Amino acid sequence: MKKLVLAAMMAATGILATTGCAVSDGQTSVGQYVDDATIATRVKTRFAQDDTVSAMRIEVEALQGTVQLSGFATSEAEKSRAAELARSVADVKSVRNDIIVRAPAK
Repeated sequence: MKKLVLAAMMAATGILATTGCAVSDGQTSVGQYVDDATIATRVKTRFAQDDTVSAMRIEVEALQGTVQLSGFATSEAEKSRAAELARSVADVKSVRNDIIVRAPAK
């Protein structure tokens, strides 16, 4: 019985070792995941430092150096500025600007 349990544990360990674990969809390694998280944080920091862009209303996601912006802006100028700030961050390869412009609630 002990040999059977030991064999099953070894087989399970072998399967896990050869298949690996996915970090997140699209990332190829833990390093890539960390790089993307760093890029997204840098973009959000730029938003927080800028008087035109709201870091609270605009979401930032990064995948393999591509930054996707989503959320709401109060003007076309804010939407454009957000994309401009994102492009200026180191290691950003491209920017998808899916921000929606809408008037602020009264």
